[in-house]
Amino acid sequence: MPLALLALAIGAFGIGTTEFVIMGLLPEVAADYGVSIPIAGFLATGYALGVVLGAPLMTILGFGGVFAAITYITPMMTDVAGFANSSVTWLLVLFGLGMVGGNLIGGRYADRRLMPMLYVSLGSLAVVLVLFTLTAHNKIAAAVTVTLIGALGFATVPPLQRRVLDQAAGAPTLASAVNIGAFNLGNALAAWLGGVVIAAGLGYTAPNWVGAALAAAALALAILSGALERRSTARGRIVAAGVAAASAALVESAAGQEPVSVPAGR
Repeated sequence: MPLALLALAIGAFGIGTTEFVIMGLLPEVAADYGVSIPIAGFLATGYALGVVLGAPLMTILGFGGVFAAITYITPMMTDVAGFANSSVTWLLVLFGLGMVGGNLIGGRYADRRLMPMLYVSLGSLAVVLVLFTLTAHNKIAAAVTVTLIGALGFATVPPLQRRVLDQAAGAPTLASAVNIGAFNLGNALAAWLGGVVIAAGLGYTAPNWVGAALAAAALALAILSGALERRSTARGRIVAAGVAAASAALVESAAGQEPVSVPAGR
């Protein structure tokens, strides 16, 4: 492996650790500061907003759907599923393994079938998040669902990144910064909404409904974006065909005209 690629991977690991470590420590943080778990969940919002300030604001809802559920994974798994606190670490390992697998699959198919990959991953994520409200009550089912959320959530990352870069080929660096900012804005929004529904007394599984709604909204936006792009492409082809036909007719007309001779001395 090239040294530069290894350094990039280590940096990504460090950033990922800072992003997700709060999920496993949420009850302890709440206890230390003497606040409720929903209020402690706002730490994820604060961190994500801090990252967003470095790039233009844009909302990508799909990954926010993941954060709505995973931010509150510890109380959900201990109070609802019945896991011991020590088991949360292994559940987050499963989530991480799902993330790795989903990222690899998403990257593989983003190069082949970009929009279909995006539709499938976002739609499946919305369905799994809805099911998580039920599977969270069973240890085995909850563990499987946590893995699937990680896989489906990160399967959206490569196609979303590719989509943004394709639409802004003239400014790839800015487009990449916008995309990272958008992910973190989605994370901030999702963590805040998850805390709101828990504080409203809807229970620790309620953030899953928030996540499902965000993923479904992202799917709707993706479908709309794809439809608009197809319409634009179709119009471009029609215009190109019209220009080509007009050019051909002009060439034929010019070729069919006899040259006009000019008498000498004039």
